[in-house]
Order: sequence, then structure tokens, then C-alpha cells
Amino acid sequence: MQRLQAYRFELKLNGEQQRLMRRFAGSCRHVYNKALALQQARHEAGEKKLGYAALCKALTEWKARPETLWLNETPSQALQQALKNLEHAYKNFFEKRANFPRFKKKGQSDSFRYPQGIKLDQGNSRIFLPKLGWLRYRNSRDVLGEVKNATVSQSGGKWFVSIQTEREVDQPLPQGEAVGIDMGIARFATLSDGRHIEPLNSFKKHQQQLARYQRAMSRKVKFSNNWKKAKAQIQRIHTRIANTRKDFLHKASCQISQNHAMIAIEDLQVRNMSKSAKGNSEQHGKRVKQKSGLNRSILDQGWCEFRRQLEYKAAWNGGFVVAVPPQYTSQTCPCCGHVSKDNRQVQTKFACVECAYEENADLVGAINILARGHRVLACGESVQSGRSVKQEPTEATQAIVA
Repeated sequence: MQRLQAYRFELKLNGEQQRLMRRFAGSCRHVYNKALALQQARHEAGEKKLGYAALCKALTEWKARPETLWLNETPSQALQQALKNLEHAYKNFFEKRANFPRFKKKGQSDSFRYPQGIKLDQGNSRIFLPKLGWLRYRNSRDVLGEVKNATVSQSGGKWFVSIQTEREVDQPLPQGEAVGIDMGIARFATLSDGRHIEPLNSFKKHQQQLARYQRAMSRKVKFSNNWKKAKAQIQRIHTRIANTRKDFLHKASCQISQNHAMIAIEDLQVRNMSKSAKGNSEQHGKRVKQKSGLNRSILDQGWCEFRRQLEYKAAWNGGFVVAVPPQYTSQTCPCCGHVSKDNRQVQTKFACVECAYEENADLVGAINILARGHRVLACGESVQSGRSVKQEPTEATQAIVA
């Protein structure tokens, strides 16, 4: 089977190389925003949206204009990749996987991609990128497979390169049995076999420190040197929060995907679950402060990223992930099948009013998710978001979950 994998390394740059990267990222951001503005103008005028090929022709015209001749300093393929990113953003919007494309901001979208022309010298820990030359990077592990593309990005004041490779690997045999996972806040994940994973709450641990630095920045003159230093400190805290959460999610997803052939999870709509309860000027919201804290706790868990990691890691290990409808999973008795909100009068305890079955509420949810996962595979029960199962079960996996 073909396996696509990305390797991310921190780049070790000098001042001139950093200036070139900022310039390239700014050019790609300018092309993306200009193309997005063009598409919006055509839509308002009632004209058809331009495709990728037509946008490339427009890019050639932009590069020939006297006011944008500086676009020629950036590799042409990197600018074309920015247009491909916009095309992909529109596709995600039309397929209801993301919001409408937004304009990129300086400092938040500093990245560009090379589809070819990359040379990797792992022995000397360096990589060659067009118009940048040989760059040194922190070589923390070996890169396996044929290099397909490289993406350079900036995060927390540092520059990174993500190298995507492709290689042929043997189809792995799935390990373990089927498992259902109930996601929560008090417990990050509860498995149907009785085990559970405690939450990390990365943002909550840094919340007071972050608020202190944000208050300090608010007292400084905007865009002054001290204000820029305070902003950089806040960015470092956010980077630390994100890296800590990502490390936690990678370890948890690896452990689960390596030990289970089938993983059933809820098809949660995190965007809807974390909507603000503030309301509007005509109809004010209720319990806004409590809902704000709940939204913060939900987003702190990283459920969407956890599901994404489970899907590709399960495929790497020969298993697969199935998403199930989340309705009433915590109100259904796994013993008699009775469904009632009275079964869960206490947040952490499940007590069936019909057969008096008692168990931890999260564990009951995980058991019901596993049972529903089998029904989704057998009967094709639809999921909430309309997304289908991303990995089809192999013959070896079907024998285990049957």
C-alpha cells in the first residue's frame, strides 16, 4: 500500500534567509488575497468563478504589472500553490467541510509550498529549496520514502519545513479487537473495555499566565518595541499550549490505533457544540458565563484533531475508524435498550429507570457507541455530518470485528 507521511523539522536560518522567507510568504499571501478578492468581485457581478488555470493566467498578468514586479522574486510554483490552496478552500466550503475562505493576515498565515525542486541531504542535515539554497535543519529522525513536496511555515517566531514523502509499505495486519470511544471533558476518552484517558487541559494550565501577559501587553503603546516583545511572549505561550496538546493527542491516538482493529467514535459537531450563548441585542442569552467556560473546555480537548489522527493512524496499522450518530448514546441502557433522559439524572452516573442497571455514564456511552458502530457497518446508518466512513475495513479486519 502507498503511505503518505510528513516529517516536520525546525530550520536553522541566518538573517538573510529569514528575510527571504518572510518575503516569499508575503508574496504568496498577496496572491491568495488578490485571487480571493477577484473571485468575490466576479460573484457580485454575477460572473462564473474562475478555475485554477484561469487564475494562473491572471497571476502571469499580475507579475508583469509595474506595481507588482516584486512577485517575480518568489518562486513561481510557490505562488501557484497559493492559488491551489484557494481552490481547495472553495472546495471545502462547497462540500460543507469549512467556512467560506477568508483573507490571510500577516503573521498568521506565513507559509509557502514547493511541489518540486527539493533536494534532501540527511547526512549533513540540510535541505535545498529553490531560490533559498541549502538550509540547515534540526535532524531529529530519518525521512523515509520519496520526497513529494515541502511546506515552509512560521510558528512562534521560528521557521519549520514539513517534508511530505510517499513510499510503498506492506499491508499491516490489524491488532486487537473493536472498541468504542466516548469523548468528554471530565474524562478525555472513555473506552468500551473500561479504560479511560485523563484530560490534559493544556490551555487551562496556562490560562492565568496567558491572561497576565495579555494584560501587560494591553498597557503598552500599540506597535511599540515593548508591545512587540509582549506580543512575541504571548505567541510563545500559545505555541507551547498547542505543542503540548498535539503531543498528548499523538500519544493517545497511537496507543489506541495500535491496539484496536476497529475504532467507533461519535460524529461530533464541535463547531455547533461550542457556539456562543451570548445572543443578540434583541434576545439575550442565558447562562452566558457558564456556556463560555464549557466552550473553552470543549475546544481545549482537541476532539477534531484526535479524530483526524485516529483515522490515518488506524489505516497505517491495518484498522479503520467508523463515525456513528451521537444522539442518545449516553441515555440508552446497554442492558435493556430503554432510552430516557431520566437514565442520567447525575452527570457521571448512569442508572436505568427500567431495569435498574447502573454504571459510569461515560462507559455506558462508549458501549453504546461500539454497538452503534457495528450497526453502521452492517446497515449503513447515516451519521450526523453526512460524512461516510473514511477507511473501509479490510478482509483481515472484517474477520476480527465480525
